[in-house]
Amino acid sequence: MDLSVEEKKQYQRHLSLPGFGLEGQKLLKESSVLVIGAGGLGCPALQYLAAAGVGKIGIVDEDIVEYSNLQRQILYSHNDIGNVKAEVAAKKLEQLNPFIKINSHVLRFNASNAEALLEGYDIVVDGTDNFDSRYLINDACVLFDKVLIYGAIYQFEGQVSVFNLNNGPTYRCLFPNPPKSNALPSCSEIGVLGVLPGIIGNFQALEVIKVITGLGEPLTGKLLLYDALKQNTRIIGISPNRKSREVYELSDSFSICSTSTNSKTDQMIIEIEPNVFSDMKKNQDDILVLDVREDWEREVSKITPSTHIPLGEFASPSGPELPSEFSTDKKIVIYCKAGVRSRMACEALKEKGFNNLYNLSGGILNWKAEGFPLD
Repeated sequence: MDLSVEEKKQYQRHLSLPGFGLEGQKLLKESSVLVIGAGGLGCPALQYLAAAGVGKIGIVDEDIVEYSNLQRQILYSHNDIGNVKAEVAAKKLEQLNPFIKINSHVLRFNASNAEALLEGYDIVVDGTDNFDSRYLINDACVLFDKVLIYGAIYQFEGQVSVFNLNNGPTYRCLFPNPPKSNALPSCSEIGVLGVLPGIIGNFQALEVIKVITGLGEPLTGKLLLYDALKQNTRIIGISPNRKSREVYELSDSFSICSTSTNSKTDQMIIEIEPNVFSDMKKNQDDILVLDVREDWEREVSKITPSTHIPLGEFASPSGPELPSEFSTDKKIVIYCKAGVRSRMACEALKEKGFNNLYNLSGGILNWKAEGFPLD
């Protein structure tokens, strides 16, 4: 597959690179990569893969661009808010490189469409942010023999690896068993340093290029750990596990949910829906409401009346300084943005002897969606 004169002009820095040259650029042009998720990780990976000259790129994402995305997803701008990410990304990447083919798939990657989406692509880049998607993408890559470029971020830290390359380790070799569904909050709950997904997404793009061109040593059998605050990296080995390849069918749900519904813990922490909470507010005078979000979130909107104690204060050895009315026998409803941080606060209070704890299911987002008032 030859390069046109215009392509040679665009890729001249690659063509003059020792060990890369024309042959490396042709390999990129002949390659195909499916990027699942056009968010924090997907945006930088897409930009550099397109700029590098990967011949065919697929984008899978059903989400729309929101204000909160712009802090880290710099492929988008304010003019794109409300538009579908996959379509916006495709248009901008076509402007960046008109010599490649971009396919946008405005849908969610799931067990029923996995085979059709993976068909025609050599490599998959995982740009998702939840365990169910990661296990599904891994299993699909094993089942349909695709190389998987993995990336993940958490607050100030990131991870990168290459899975299923030449029968190498898979994601399940690193994490054999899914965590509980509420084990870790998402970036929307605990935040993420804006530049971090850019760094990790670019690491992913680099691994794609290395796999395609054969340059260097891909991170197969290795996990790169990156700490943004200390600005250091370290690499640990991943041992292959033959059982990780025993994939015969795909599933959309992997998280392990707690089954101890009769335990003392579950009796002390009750998930409460917005309509039930609203009735409690109207009919009971002894209920206390606790907001565990950050200061800036409370300035945007809040449920009134409520006491504010950010979740971070629960992490101190002595715990948060609770107002005197917060006695252990009082009914306390705790809320956050989506119900994850508030559950963690419930657990912390349970350990301190509180026994009438209610977690607002879905948080303030669900409360608002159900039409209840905010201040």
